[in-house]
Amino acid sequence: GASEEVAPPVQQCFMVPKKEINVVSDMAKWKRSQAYADYMGFILTLNEGVRGKKLTCEYKVSEPIEKLVTLLNTLDRWIDETPPVDQPSRFGNKAFRTWYAKLDQEAEKLVSAVIPKHLADAAPEVAVYLKESVGNSTRIDYGTGHEAAFAAFLCCLCKIGVLRVDDQMAIVFKVFNRYLEVMRKLQKTYRMEPAGSQGVWGLDDFQFLPFIWGSSQLIDHPSLEPRHFVDEKVVNENHKDFMFLECILFITEMKTGPFAEHSNQLWNISAVPSWSKVNQGLIRMYKAECLEKFPVIQHFKFGSLLPIQPVTS
Repeated sequence: GASEEVAPPVQQCFMVPKKEINVVSDMAKWKRSQAYADYMGFILTLNEGVRGKKLTCEYKVSEPIEKLVTLLNTLDRWIDETPPVDQPSRFGNKAFRTWYAKLDQEAEKLVSAVIPKHLADAAPEVAVYLKESVGNSTRIDYGTGHEAAFAAFLCCLCKIGVLRVDDQMAIVFKVFNRYLEVMRKLQKTYRMEPAGSQGVWGLDDFQFLPFIWGSSQLIDHPSLEPRHFVDEKVVNENHKDFMFLECILFITEMKTGPFAEHSNQLWNISAVPSWSKVNQGLIRMYKAECLEKFPVIQHFKFGSLLPIQPVTS
């Protein structure tokens, strides 16, 4: 079935970024903001862009996409160069702070390598979202607010024209997927705590977007239905094609015990009759549980690319 929400196209516009970036203190203001509209529009545009497509299908890979993958490969390499330290507590390995300090120092340079010279002024503002997207170095935790920062980072690259409408599939399948791999490696290596987790009542400890886009990939699949993703054999045979199943595989690797107990919300979703219903439900849930929850969104940054001003249209 057609999804209820049709996303506005990704806008291509050039702006001069301002230096000051602020956080939100007022939820109503955030929901009415241009930033919220642009962010949600971006998520929904990509949701349509990957509908019914496998991770392994063919799609265009532009130069900026390649550069973003290189950036993520660099972050991955730094993990190898920063092994966990011996410490009494099992979780929150302090070596993450060393790794993060390197990103903090290099972020603008990394972003400058992705964007063309004439847009160099945008690098400081865009780099803020990259630094926010990997977790918190004080608490050594990671959650959906950090994931949202990475989506905002990509959204900003669209707004300044670095990424284009025909990059949609590559944004999700190549860049975001690589980001997920690096985040999973961070979570495993430094035993990061889930940020703002609702424990067993949350969808997942760390991510949300790959479930949205991953369910869109599965819409109208000839044989895979929502009830199948709790079947280990189905997951093992299809996870390389579908982001949703890749997430399920990671959860089952990280958690022990019956799936219905450690991932109750996902277990409930497996009873939904169609992937389009799953997809619509997850979009509603994402707004309610992530974007409209103060603990998640209180750290969201606003600047000239994602402004807090009310929507004008």
